[in-house]
Amino acid sequence: MASGTTAPPPPASLKRIVAASLIGTTIEWYDFFLYGSAAALVFNKLFFPGSDPLVGTLLSFLTYAVGFAARPIGALVFGHYGDRLGRKKLLVLSLLLMGGATFAIGLLPTHATIGTAAPVLLTVLRLVQGFALGGEWGGAVLLVSEHGDARRRGFWASWPQTGAPAGQLLATGVLSFLTAVLSDAAFGSWGWRIPFLLSGVLVMVGLWIRLSVDESPVFKEALAQAEARKAADAGAVEKMPLVAVLRHHWRDVLIAMGARMAENISYYVITAFILVYATTSAGVSRQTALNAVLIASAVHFAVIPAWGALSDRVGRRPVYLVGAVGIGLWMFPFFSLIDTGGFGNLILAVTVGLVLHGAMYAPQAAFFSEMFATRMRYSGASIGAQFASVAAGAPAPLIATALLADYGDSTPIALYVIAASLLTIVAVGVAKETRHRDLADMDTGAGVADRAARTEDAGVL
Repeated sequence: MASGTTAPPPPASLKRIVAASLIGTTIEWYDFFLYGSAAALVFNKLFFPGSDPLVGTLLSFLTYAVGFAARPIGALVFGHYGDRLGRKKLLVLSLLLMGGATFAIGLLPTHATIGTAAPVLLTVLRLVQGFALGGEWGGAVLLVSEHGDARRRGFWASWPQTGAPAGQLLATGVLSFLTAVLSDAAFGSWGWRIPFLLSGVLVMVGLWIRLSVDESPVFKEALAQAEARKAADAGAVEKMPLVAVLRHHWRDVLIAMGARMAENISYYVITAFILVYATTSAGVSRQTALNAVLIASAVHFAVIPAWGALSDRVGRRPVYLVGAVGIGLWMFPFFSLIDTGGFGNLILAVTVGLVLHGAMYAPQAAFFSEMFATRMRYSGASIGAQFASVAAGAPAPLIATALLADYGDSTPIALYVIAASLLTIVAVGVAKETRHRDLADMDTGAGVADRAARTEDAGVL
């Protein structure tokens, strides 16, 4: 069996691999979230002047959503080459693309300087960001998942997931600091550029760390097996990873997409749309809203590994379902607390929301990795995750802002998130438990222990 030849790395090596994935992912999410926060705070004035404030915000969020549209393309391209060439090479490329696009946004002239070319160039750079992030997530979580052993895979694979709140924390922290020390005029004139230009320094650090780790041993073994099969049968042609995924794992792709609906939509409503809602409807200052997201993101970072460890004990599905059910139940209290305008209530609303989001996000890395065989795992996990983002995260702030503009009330927005939660509950409910799967065994077709484990875990809920 393949698993017998794939020994887990020593703890020091695994920690270095986790650190490399986490730091690189943090930088990429910093770049991505920085755009989202800037879209809510200043891009409507800098790139879409002359519009009604909410209309300008809608246009700003539209360029934000464009980045999501490019993520499935990134998933297809990076997934294909990641399954053919390896995880590490593609992770280096994604970091360079994301960092370069973000740095360029910091140098971009505004509408006042070059007119309509400004939002066009902004949209192009946003597309590059989305393309890079579409390939980043799958490679980062797979590099960790394929290095570790099944017993603690949920815990170790959840660490790259903390890159999202860490990136949010870093982006929001930098913006919060700048808005606190600069006047509104200074921030709108030049201060907003500083966080984008800072990305250039962060990317250099991330590259230095990411280049120091080894390729996944599970991938190297699967590649060697594929080469041996080719040598034994000279006429054999290996199918493209995308074709293999759609043929053998189409059900898993649909489950992954459904599982992401509540997770993705709730996250962008809680962290991006809140900057609009709290400042326009609840009368909260921009600084106060940013500080609340900052504090909640720190808690979010801390709870994700705990949720991941719990998924190793009770299974991926039960933990995921706790988050999906919880986020649906929390939406009405979430907006009610924000409507009070109190800083403590604002922190409570966002923190509880992100803790519940973490219950879905933490086991997601191991859950999706365990659905697919090695030579199609990068493609399968990336396609399932990123195609869902087009229908979920991309339009979430846009839809929420439009509902607020049309109804002037939070009820339709809460119902929107609740509907996404119901969809995720159905998707995860019909999925099979995966926590006992051996990632190497999935390529051999042995799978006896895996099938037994799935039967055993079917009665968990």
